[in-house]
Amino acid sequence: MTNHPIVSSPEGRGPGREVWVDGYLPPAYAEPQAPASPMIDVAWLRGAVFRQRWLIVATLIIALLGGLVLTLLSTPVYEARASVRVSPFGSTWVSAGQEATAPVKSNIEVRSFMKTQATVVESRKLAAVVAENLNAASRDALLGARVDERRPPDRTDEQWASDKQRMAVSALKANVNATVPRDELLVDIVFTSEDPALAAEAVNAYADAYVQSDTQRSVEGNAYAREYLLEQIEVVRGQLADAEKASNAYARGAGIVTPATVGINGETGLTMTGANLANINQTVAAARAARISAEQKWRAVADIPAEQLPEVQANAAIQGLIGEKAKLSAELSSLRERYTDQFPEIVDIKSQLALLDEQIATTAANIKAGIRNSFVIAERQERALSSELGSATNDALVEQDEKIEYTNLERNAQSLREQLSELLTRYNQISTAANVQSGVLTLLDSAVVPRTPIKPSLTRNMILALVLGVAMAGGLALVREIFVDQFRRPEDVEDRLGIPVLGLTPYVRSDRIEGEEANQFSSLVEAYASIRSTIDFALPRDGTVLQTTSSQAAEGKSTSSLILAELFARLGRRTLLIDCDLRKPSIIPLLDIPAKENGIAEVLLGEATLEEAVIESVHDNLHILSVAQIPSNPVELLSSSRFRDFIEANREKYSVILIDSSPVLGLADAPEIAQNVDATIFVIEANRISVAQARTAVQRIKKVGGNVIGAVLTKYRALEAGSDYTYDYQYYQYGRDK
Repeated sequence: MTNHPIVSSPEGRGPGREVWVDGYLPPAYAEPQAPASPMIDVAWLRGAVFRQRWLIVATLIIALLGGLVLTLLSTPVYEARASVRVSPFGSTWVSAGQEATAPVKSNIEVRSFMKTQATVVESRKLAAVVAENLNAASRDALLGARVDERRPPDRTDEQWASDKQRMAVSALKANVNATVPRDELLVDIVFTSEDPALAAEAVNAYADAYVQSDTQRSVEGNAYAREYLLEQIEVVRGQLADAEKASNAYARGAGIVTPATVGINGETGLTMTGANLANINQTVAAARAARISAEQKWRAVADIPAEQLPEVQANAAIQGLIGEKAKLSAELSSLRERYTDQFPEIVDIKSQLALLDEQIATTAANIKAGIRNSFVIAERQERALSSELGSATNDALVEQDEKIEYTNLERNAQSLREQLSELLTRYNQISTAANVQSGVLTLLDSAVVPRTPIKPSLTRNMILALVLGVAMAGGLALVREIFVDQFRRPEDVEDRLGIPVLGLTPYVRSDRIEGEEANQFSSLVEAYASIRSTIDFALPRDGTVLQTTSSQAAEGKSTSSLILAELFARLGRRTLLIDCDLRKPSIIPLLDIPAKENGIAEVLLGEATLEEAVIESVHDNLHILSVAQIPSNPVELLSSSRFRDFIEANREKYSVILIDSSPVLGLADAPEIAQNVDATIFVIEANRISVAQARTAVQRIKKVGGNVIGAVLTKYRALEAGSDYTYDYQYYQYGRDK
């Protein structure tokens, strides 16, 4: 790559020129690209906490002290607790000493039941019972010793006593609480009061009244049930007698005879006709099955020779004849080997074999005929039984029409019998002394007088005060951060002013600045070395005229100018540092050296030459032109052509000319100088200057044509910015121990 030539403004080296190096725009001129900001800026949050640490600590201390004072001034409140066991499933103890458990309820029903029990404990009705048992209307611990002072003048003694009773009920109801522990069949009754003895007495009274209410409710329910059941039993008995008489009268008239009065599931039993029909139907079905089996067997063997039938071959007699025949056949074969067929013994054996064949054929034919005879007999039996079934069916159909009405009468009677049996069983369970139902509620634990109060709780109140203090401290810190709009981080400069950050310098105490400047390896000098590199890259290396300014005084502008000038000079570049703060010069005080009789004002007015006014003893390659006498007209002097001509005349003599100008706000000096330099460096003190002031100052310089290439953030405090100081500056110390 080849370096591109410098493109300057029409005035040569004035503002507005652009410098390209190796085809790339320098960072100072490049448009800053804002990185994607996270949803939560952790660094800003950390810095805000550090900046507002004293406000946060003070707020937390005040909140904790307030919580402590409120705890000490609060009246102690005591809590007494009693437990009642609940049996929602119910159980009955019978006379034999065995427990008959009721059907199990679902979990939803049990939860609803337990919630209802808790509501009963907190009800006004139970509170009225407890107030009556405790005589709460006359208890000063509940209503207060001065309750009678609130008596209206128009209330009689009876009316006031009634009013006090209502107040006592309300006080009891307000201080009682019933809870149901999870997965437990218990009701915990809790009562709170400033008097521990009253708390224990009241909660025990609540538990007793709650258990007694269940017993009383059970007794009242049983008495009502007995009276109701007796009435229902008499009514059902009369109805059952009438139903049985009507059923018997109809059966007698229709001639319906049944072996059993009632069948399975409450239906009437079979009549004689119905039983006969069922038997015949069953016999016919069996005969039909036998006929079908015999017929299929006969049809299977009808066309098969008798000797080949499995029944024939499996017959024992046939097998015996066949065995005898085989024996004779063997003898015949043996005799034929020696004699002819006319031999008498051979003739006799052949006669026996013929007889055996005839016997085998006759026996096989008889077996096959037996199969056919079985089929014929089964067929005749089926026809006879089918005829009898038709006759029985006709009789059953006639009886069935008559039995419909009889069945309805008998079913009605059976229903009344079952109803009467249930009523008698239930009545016996309620009235018989041998059957005693256990109560649903049982007192498990009684309350004891509490020794320690539950309120106020120092731990809980301090935690609450801490939480509220943190919330209040966070709110106050946020409000203060919003209204104190200052530059904390380099990102703030780029976001708020729209100019790049050339670098930042760490905060150094005023009594240590001189030592930091003298040490070329100090963090302050190393920070300015980085800034010098950025400036050197953004601007040409020879004949560059730079201006440093700020929005207000004491932001580190003069210190920055002096250290940058020394750094340029250490590189072997001929450097001129001009103190153009003609109202309050600060370069000579920083160097702590004697000033010359002539300065910048005398040189511009032609009263002295540059060689006579310049100071060369500070550093090699560094010349300083300070202020000797403060002129009466600094603005006219800086805005005159003499100043512009002076800059142009000395541009070729020096590689770098640094001009330390006055602050911008309220003065016209810095904008006038900005029109005659190549670039302006804006110095901003961190955590001090507001954004509005800096923005106004930068705009003033830009409006007159000044070229603000970037800003230097001075006196940077890493912790207040939310970052780690060692992370940002540890490389400045690299190699120091060597």
